Amino acid sequence: MLIARNLTKSYLSGGRPLTVLKEVSLEVAAGGFLAVVGPSGCGKTTLLGLLAGLDVPSGGTVVLDGHDLSTMGEDQRAELRAEKVGFVFQTFQLIATLTAQENVQVPLELSGASAEDAAARAREFLARVGLGDRGHHYPSQLSGGEQQRVAIARAFANDPKILFADEPTGNLDAATGARIVELLLQLNRELGTTLVLVTHDATLAGLAASVLRLKDGAVVDGNAPISHLPSPLAP
Repeated sequence: MLIARNLTKSYLSGGRPLTVLKEVSLEVAAGGFLAVVGPSGCGKTTLLGLLAGLDVPSGGTVVLDGHDLSTMGEDQRAELRAEKVGFVFQTFQLIATLTAQENVQVPLELSGASAEDAAARAREFLARVGLGDRGHHYPSQLSGGEQQRVAIARAFANDPKILFADEPTGNLDAATGARIVELLLQLNRELGTTLVLVTHDATLAGLAASVLRLKDGAVVDGNAPISHLPSPLAP
């Protein structure tokens, strides 16, 4: 589903090049679950943006479901994301002037669904995340955990083949974070969606089939199984 080879990303800082990613390579099978971990500032969010086609690398390639992103323009990448990709941002990125249902409807309508079909699909996925009775509320009327669930419903509503999530539990208390983790895994099991998550949460990382550890922009222990970490779902 996802192959990255020798991804490098550099910026100019004070007139000098600053390299934030250094030849990162990874593979994720369809239906797989990869956790990207590492200290703050190590390049995790930059990597996620490159893998999702939100940014372009300074070097290296990304192949997403058979599509080489390096050969595609910005509009082509946007079309590919609309068709195949879901993204959950750490700060939720909900539109403040739209209700929860309308926030979920936006990507559906952009992908060509009729208003009626988009509304029905939005209601379905809000119900899946336990917010069936909150669709008419605005983000300011929702708790942090509820806003995150709206963001997850929005990401999954288009049946993406792959979901990228940046610290999906980072702004949540422990109890709410645990519910979000269970929700992600439940939807992954039901829909077969590939998951690529950036996280500081060792418990969440412990649920992944594999982990990519970054330090100073480079892989220090790539795709290593971490099943030895405790799982909150274990009996």
